[in-house]
Amino acid sequence: MTAGTPQRPASVTDELLERLVARVPGRTGATWKLTEVYTGEVLVELPQSTEQDIEEAFAEARAAQELWAQWPVAKRLEVFDRAHTLLVDNAHTTADLIQVESGKNRRMAIEETCDPPMVMSYYLRRAKKLLAPKKHGGPVPIVSGSTEVRVPKGVVGIIAPWNFPFATGLSDAIPALIAGNAVVVKPDNKTALSPLYGISLLEEAGLPKGLFQVVCGEGPDIGPTLIDNADYVMFTGSTATGRVIGERAGRNLIGCCLELGGKNPMIVLDDVNVEEWVEGTTFGVFGNTGQICMHIERIYLPESRYDELKSAFVERAANLQIGAAYDFGPEIGSLVSPDHRDRVASHVEDAVAKGATVLTGGRARPDIGPAFFEPTVLEGVTKDMLAGHTETFGPVVSLYPYRTVDEAIHLANDTDYGLNASVWGGDLARAEAVAARIESGNVNINDALATAYASKGSPSGGVKKSGVGARHGDQGLLKYTDAKNVAVLKKQVMGPRPGQAYEAYVKQMLGSLKLMKKLRVR
Repeated sequence: MTAGTPQRPASVTDELLERLVARVPGRTGATWKLTEVYTGEVLVELPQSTEQDIEEAFAEARAAQELWAQWPVAKRLEVFDRAHTLLVDNAHTTADLIQVESGKNRRMAIEETCDPPMVMSYYLRRAKKLLAPKKHGGPVPIVSGSTEVRVPKGVVGIIAPWNFPFATGLSDAIPALIAGNAVVVKPDNKTALSPLYGISLLEEAGLPKGLFQVVCGEGPDIGPTLIDNADYVMFTGSTATGRVIGERAGRNLIGCCLELGGKNPMIVLDDVNVEEWVEGTTFGVFGNTGQICMHIERIYLPESRYDELKSAFVERAANLQIGAAYDFGPEIGSLVSPDHRDRVASHVEDAVAKGATVLTGGRARPDIGPAFFEPTVLEGVTKDMLAGHTETFGPVVSLYPYRTVDEAIHLANDTDYGLNASVWGGDLARAEAVAARIESGNVNINDALATAYASKGSPSGGVKKSGVGARHGDQGLLKYTDAKNVAVLKKQVMGPRPGQAYEAYVKQMLGSLKLMKKLRVR
């Protein structure tokens, strides 16, 4: 493990920082001190938006959306075709901003920059077909028909988390914008810089000014006003906050998509390749310093190989390179803040106090930076411990032995959450059979989380208390639209013909239903 005091990247100039935060409305002059996580030094003062600021942001977004929605889909897609190139070409500057504000290691920051271009690539291929009017049959063949027309919701409110500020701040907005909506995003105060930079690149690519608004402030202060002005809400964050947002959206009779917490399990089968498993699981547990909604917090190992697998994994975790650096050296970066470091530490301390064993790690590392915490592996964790039932959201994982696969599946499902799960084994058919029995919105086989999340053609969401709705896939765009049913009757044939008795009409109608079913016309 290494330590160091890095210099802020040359690309993150005071001029850039001031330019980015200048687009955030804040009429009262109240600000948030946005700090560099590695050092704790203040980077810039981030304006805090008022209720009036938010209402005006929505008004400006609505005005821009009226024109944007009139653009042909092909013309809107041209903007994102250009934006894809700009996002990729500026990935290193984006990564600098992500690291400065979140403290994650360089490897993870670069991976995060890839998410919006991947989302763009999928919808550049699919959007025209998804948004094209679809012809359907009417109640009477030939003389009637119906067209399904997709229309944008209006202005979408996005509440983005701090763990992947650039990815969620942009990737959830891209399909909303392609569908013809405007967007008002509220990033977390701690991590507003990278989404602000990404939006500036979208505008450089031709996105109309005013269409993508940013407001900043603490969630309880500005969240209600954002939801009350939105036509749809996309939220990523805790289950507790998701409940509040879902309730308010329901009162306003608007839709919402909520990706919430997880206590994600991994089942390792007895025919697993230990070397491949160790490397894949190391990322699945400690990637982004454990601050991934889909990261693994519980690992179930076969009793017959428990000692072997535990030893190999603990050795790898104990030797991970942890450090504060703007290069690709460290494998583990910082947690997002000292407050979050203390939360993670409290879970470890509670577990130890109640009888769990720390196999490696378990300590804060102030010698490296204010919010660093060692990669930690626990054993003997029970459900009465915080680490046993509550999402830790840090570089902490618990190991458990199991005797039978049925027992492992029962333990994996014994949670209120269902966001992500992982199954590892040499026999893919056997692993797939186990995956089919796990209660989770995402299940990865021989991977921890990345394969499911990076499969942009498939919806990704949670079940149980892990959320409602999904991002990605066709559903990830269509949720931002309403379906308008435009029906046409070419000839007045609905009802009895002149002089026809109603009883005769009913007999004819019922006979027609049978005939159309037989002929598969309707």
